[in-house]
Amino acid sequence: MTTECSTGQHSDHDVYAAQCPCRAMLDLLANKWSALAIGALEDGPLRFGELQRFLQGVSPKVLTQTLRRLEEAGIVDRTIYPAVPLHVEYSLTDLGRGVAVPLRLLRTWVEDNMDDMNAAGCA
Repeated sequence: MTTECSTGQHSDHDVYAAQCPCRAMLDLLANKWSALAIGALEDGPLRFGELQRFLQGVSPKVLTQTLRRLEEAGIVDRTIYPAVPLHVEYSLTDLGRGVAVPLRLLRTWVEDNMDDMNAAGCA
């Protein structure tokens, strides 16, 4: 196993290395609200209010922070349409559509196995 990480070739990245920038991306994607927001955007662009209603239980502050982090990471696009009132939509980038696939599999696995996890006392 590699213990170093560089910012060069893909083969040099090691998410287990303490200083690897991969860790920041893993932290972002492993966040509950990030994973759910990406899933919510899989079917197309949504406005902030639509996203908040879809993601039951997320506060406006946490959703704003999550969307900003996803935008900074190149996973989500924020498009502003000049109108009164201002119209803003969020959508997945190509990178976001790529990560949506494994996250969808994870969400499906959790839903499919929740009863077994409850029975085992894990949830």
